[in-house]
Amino acid sequence: MALSAVRQRRSEPSDPSPSEPYTKLDKPEQAEEKDEGLGWVFPFVALGLLRYMSATSNIIHDCDEVFNYWEPLHFLLYKTGFQTWEYSSQFALRSYLYLLFHEIVGRPASWLFSEDKVRVFYAVRFFLGLLSVLTDTVLVVALSRKYGKRLATYALAMLCLTSGCFFASTSFLPSSFSMYAISLASGLFLLDKPAASISVAVIGVILGWPFSILAFLPVTLYSLSRKFKEAFISAAVTSIILLALSIVTDFYYYGKWTSSVLNLLIYNVAGGGESHLYGTEGPLYYLRNGFNNFNFCFVLALLFLGILPIAKKKYAPDLLIVISPIYIWLGFMSLQPHKEERFLYPIYPLICVAASAVIESFPDFFRSKYNPYDRSIIVTVAKVMRPVVLSLILYASHARTFSLINGYSAPLEVYKILEHHDAENNSVLCIGSEWHRFPSSFFIPDYVGQVQWIDDGFRGLLPFPFNSTLGGTAAAPPYFNDKNMASDKQYLHDVVACTFLVELQLKRPYLTRGSDLSTWEPIAALPYLDRELSPALYRSFFIPYLWQEKNVFGMYKLLKRRTT
Repeated sequence: MALSAVRQRRSEPSDPSPSEPYTKLDKPEQAEEKDEGLGWVFPFVALGLLRYMSATSNIIHDCDEVFNYWEPLHFLLYKTGFQTWEYSSQFALRSYLYLLFHEIVGRPASWLFSEDKVRVFYAVRFFLGLLSVLTDTVLVVALSRKYGKRLATYALAMLCLTSGCFFASTSFLPSSFSMYAISLASGLFLLDKPAASISVAVIGVILGWPFSILAFLPVTLYSLSRKFKEAFISAAVTSIILLALSIVTDFYYYGKWTSSVLNLLIYNVAGGGESHLYGTEGPLYYLRNGFNNFNFCFVLALLFLGILPIAKKKYAPDLLIVISPIYIWLGFMSLQPHKEERFLYPIYPLICVAASAVIESFPDFFRSKYNPYDRSIIVTVAKVMRPVVLSLILYASHARTFSLINGYSAPLEVYKILEHHDAENNSVLCIGSEWHRFPSSFFIPDYVGQVQWIDDGFRGLLPFPFNSTLGGTAAAPPYFNDKNMASDKQYLHDVVACTFLVELQLKRPYLTRGSDLSTWEPIAALPYLDRELSPALYRSFFIPYLWQEKNVFGMYKLLKRRTT
């Protein structure tokens, strides 16, 4: 009878089974004292401080951020701004619903700060940072509750300090919005909230970036497999509401019934797209880019699948489901001819999570599976290596972040000086080859009546000001096309009309317009890292004492025409 009773106790359902997902409660060393995990306050404050720093110091990494998002938002707020061909009602590839979501902050900020548009710009950036803080906090807390404080703390440190997350978190881009959604959906999934997780995934795809659906696929499918009815209804209702709102919003702004989400998919998929017109890169582009922005964190993240045979009980299936989009997304995007850094933004938080899991598992590589209490020297060394490797990642990340901010922040800082300079009303600001570093009309004071492009040899299609005469957002201007063919109307041919000039003066064997000091008077000049003449290692990472010595710098200048 006693033996029978023992057998019954051994088969009680409360005992962990090898087939059940592993959680932090399965760890033997935690059996006596329950680990409550990280609370909400510490991750929120830590992320908040770093996202504040990002919002105030981040540069603009991509001209698409300016011309496809900051400029249309500026038009909605102030009725002036540049329009790209994607916003022509003939093509209608961009969603105004996404812009309206940010106008929630931009509009009150424009009332509060009146004519100080630079503050409105940073108010929107703070909003982006807050979204990142909230979503990443949920992810960190979920990791803590399911896998313990150590893994969650490692992930938190990398979410805060890796260059990729630091810069992407406050970028005004749909891919950044999808990144927020990936963090939140993954966190909710780990907290066993499949319906909420799948709804967030839908928001990330429809309101953010439609192509990010591939990155949400594993969590979505697994959520449906867990609670199909609840998750399906949640996804369907969210999809219908958002698609309806998107179509109605597009109708209001484009002046016709259309769907920007559908148009974008048709243009890039069914229509074949012609993104190659904007440049192509080789298949290793994202591997190089991933290392630049995450250094050894990226390498460790790619090794996650390699540790699964050792740490399967820990991380399969839930964490594997969460991290799998890294491989899916990298594979898919590497096959596309047109590649850009921002295309990887959606999986940035997952890179941090995967690397954290690998670092946390270092002792498992050497610990006997039959002895979880193994305290041999090699296991102890592996434990010591965890903070060492994390510190190396964070130091390299800081070196990358510091180099980018100090090397390439001149455009933002130079344009800010316009606000504090006196000039006649209806002045004309002219920009030549530096059009792609224009930080947006938020940095253009009211006394500047026009921003004009001048011909410095670029033969692609440039943005034009929104034309209220032709219908504003509903216009389909004849000078726009989807072939990246320059319009003969995009340049100001009479350079004498320019009051101000912005240009980058590099150490080259030819003179620039601003070199003529009899015509132009420098108002501001800041150093700008010369990428072509600077060694790759020193320009990519800040190395004390060597960064300024080894790199070559040009001067980013704001000049004013001299009066005779």
